[in-house]
Amino acid sequence: MAQNFNFYSPTEVVFGRETHKKTAAYVKKYGGTRVLLVYGSRRIVKDGLLDEITSQFKAEGLSFELLDGVVPNPHLEKVYEGIELGKKLKADFILAVGGGSVIDTAKAIAYGLAEPEKDVWELYEHARTAQKCLPVASVLTIAAAGSETSNSSVITNEKIGQKRSYNSDLARPKFAVMNPELTLSLPDWQTQSGCADIMMHTMERYFTNKGNMEITDSIAEGLLRTVMKNALILHSDPQNYEARAEVMWAGSLSHNGLTECGTGGGDFVSHMLEHELGGMYDVTHGAGLAAVWPSWARYVYKDCLPRFVKYAVNVMGVKNEDTPEQTALKGIEAMEDFYRSVGMPVNLRELGINPSEEQILLLAKGAAQATGGSRGAAKVCREEDFAEIFRMANRT
Repeated sequence: MAQNFNFYSPTEVVFGRETHKKTAAYVKKYGGTRVLLVYGSRRIVKDGLLDEITSQFKAEGLSFELLDGVVPNPHLEKVYEGIELGKKLKADFILAVGGGSVIDTAKAIAYGLAEPEKDVWELYEHARTAQKCLPVASVLTIAAAGSETSNSSVITNEKIGQKRSYNSDLARPKFAVMNPELTLSLPDWQTQSGCADIMMHTMERYFTNKGNMEITDSIAEGLLRTVMKNALILHSDPQNYEARAEVMWAGSLSHNGLTECGTGGGDFVSHMLEHELGGMYDVTHGAGLAAVWPSWARYVYKDCLPRFVKYAVNVMGVKNEDTPEQTALKGIEAMEDFYRSVGMPVNLRELGINPSEEQILLLAKGAAQATGGSRGAAKVCREEDFAEIFRMANRT
């Protein structure tokens, strides 16, 4: 049965070739005059993108400062550094040039500058609720996180090894410049990790017992098939613009709320588990999701069997087996085969880590703390369940 829902996606998307050349005009359109430009990868310097954007700012008379050095699993200390730099600039606009880590850092800085008397980490600890946020926008250079049109951000407190998320519509970007040409120089590992992330944002919302709508399912299933098809193309032909474009647009659609309309919300246990791995081991987010999902799926599929059967048949192309359970398991196996075909891990060993039992218990405890004790729409999971899924992923 379809559940009630609100859908809110106010970000203006500027999509296609050479659209990054309009960046300064869009900053001015949304009221920016003193811009803190946040980036991480040296790739945007090497490719000339940073110079192109700052030249636009100069031509348009915009004041700006640069904050570089954002890393994957973005650090809280960099957020604090950005807040201080933004105060000196008296920034009124935050522009992220990069992927999800850069955009998430920009959102956190925007929260911090809007309420400078408060510690921004309190938001990610869920100790308070944001009341204000400076305007944020992005020039996307990695298709993955969907942060360019979402209300979410994830920050790692590197001093205590905690990776935490915070969601608020206050931080939804004003615009997203999305030129697939800017992703052509990505290494395959980043491309495929991004595809895994995009798929997981959709799958987290797909596997639920709370309700569903046929149209939402159709959108989700089509998105998943499209990303898989184009991930395979990019694995062998990384310069394929059309495949880059399909994946980039899918990334935004996967995480702007569209694929959860009428479902009553998503599961997101796999994300919570990966966040703990990211905090402890600094693993690549999409690869970490690929490594934990098969074990999560085998742990919960009996509690959400119709959805796993539907996924196996409609997304993975599995023929109905003798029993629904056999069909569901074939679908999980097919997903593992796909991940491996594009170089993604399907367990913790393939991810390159091997946590001890003590570390598994710490990971499970952290996930329980981050979720308030339990999480899950396919199956409600608690600390002991988190621990068992980690164990399964560690021994397969």
